[in-house]
Amino acid sequence: MDKVKFGNTDLLVSRLCFGTLTMGPLQKKLKISEGAKLLSYAYEKGINFIDTAELYNTYPYIKESINISGFRPIICTKSYAYDKKTAKFSLEKALNEMNIDYIDIFLLHEQESDLTIKGHYEAIEYFLKAKQEGFIKHFGISTHFVSGVLAALKYKEIEVIHPIFNFKGIGIVDGDIKSMYDAIKLAYNNGKGIFAMKALGGGNLLKDYHEALSFILSCKEIHSVAIGMQDFSEIDMNIEVFNNGVKNINQEKLNSIIKNKKLHIEEWCSLCGECVKHCHQNALIIENNKLKIEYDKCLTCGYCSTYCKNMAIKII
Repeated sequence: MDKVKFGNTDLLVSRLCFGTLTMGPLQKKLKISEGAKLLSYAYEKGINFIDTAELYNTYPYIKESINISGFRPIICTKSYAYDKKTAKFSLEKALNEMNIDYIDIFLLHEQESDLTIKGHYEAIEYFLKAKQEGFIKHFGISTHFVSGVLAALKYKEIEVIHPIFNFKGIGIVDGDIKSMYDAIKLAYNNGKGIFAMKALGGGNLLKDYHEALSFILSCKEIHSVAIGMQDFSEIDMNIEVFNNGVKNINQEKLNSIIKNKKLHIEEWCSLCGECVKHCHQNALIIENNKLKIEYDKCLTCGYCSTYCKNMAIKII
């Protein structure tokens, strides 16, 4: 798999980044041994870039994958740290639970604007000091906001941006596809390392797989794309696309992968009810202060996710 220089950093990353959220306790709940085998297989196939976060609880998977493969990937993690104490906790947790000496990329998770970056600056100062000491190689932010990408341009210490981006604009909170792409272009031209999240809309664009991947791969300003993968066939299919484009995709294999997916509601659902209003199959209900899915009615179309401002609806 092709490796590209990651903005002005010293990293060479694979165009396909393995997103570990989907294999962990928040979604698929794979056994650590199973997840580690998937990661090891991805390393063998040329993927050298891994995305995780403190929230995901997938550090043990990465640790075990390094143990069984002998390969140390480029690791990006994220936390919601807002001061020195929480930043120290987050960094030490990451280093200890993955049993590594340094983090390649450490991001502040889900930054919205210049105001939130300033509000977390005590944590940023701690991470920058850790960078000077060799515990972090590069620093940045993840964001669902156009304003978050634009705010990052004001800070030379922010080297990496992890924005939400897909051809339908699912999950972009404060703008559309064009405004996000324009912001990404500015960041790219300013030397920021850019790797996109949710190219498949949290699984909601699987039925538009060809168009979704063709779109994201056509954006030369995006160095790498983080995609969650839960089995070997998904790894093989995505690698084939990133190496050779979508034209040779095995449609039967894609259909099989889609067939095994189901709707999933994240724990941070705010119960706003917008998805319930717009589900034409009446497959979603709010009951006992919880959003529930009636799977016998659900078509796994993913349309409901377009009405979720919190990106709490996914297909896994």
